[in-house]
Amino acid sequence: MGLFDFVKDMGNKLFNREEEAVEKIKNHIEANNPGIAGLGVNFNKGVVSLSGQAASPEAMEKAVLMAGNVKGVTEVNVDALQAPPVTEKVEYYVIKKGDTLSAIAKQYYGKASEYPKIFEANREVIKDANLIYPGQKIRIPLG
Repeated sequence: MGLFDFVKDMGNKLFNREEEAVEKIKNHIEANNPGIAGLGVNFNKGVVSLSGQAASPEAMEKAVLMAGNVKGVTEVNVDALQAPPVTEKVEYYVIKKGDTLSAIAKQYYGKASEYPKIFEANREVIKDANLIYPGQKIRIPLG
């Protein structure tokens, strides 16, 4: 799958120094483990590299978003993260100023009332449907 890009200056502030990044990001992912066995995390100059075995493509996508939506992360590399083949079509969306989950649901599904589908698909990165922020990257299930 390769690299996923993120906005460096946005996201959860988990670490103050680069030396703390690996432990803090790994703990963050494991606290809400989306289904990654043997999770390995490396961090170098804004790039997080994940390794391990994902139980599903969705688990891999969620781990990527959890690592990428951290302040100071510019990219997430998943070349060493094994996952089953993708079965559900997913798009990634970067939150813009003024966005709401309802507006995004209307854009993708035609009905604002479908926003819980987006919220559930991103529960690990969105703790409160009213607290999304510009630059945050989320997954939009299309299947």
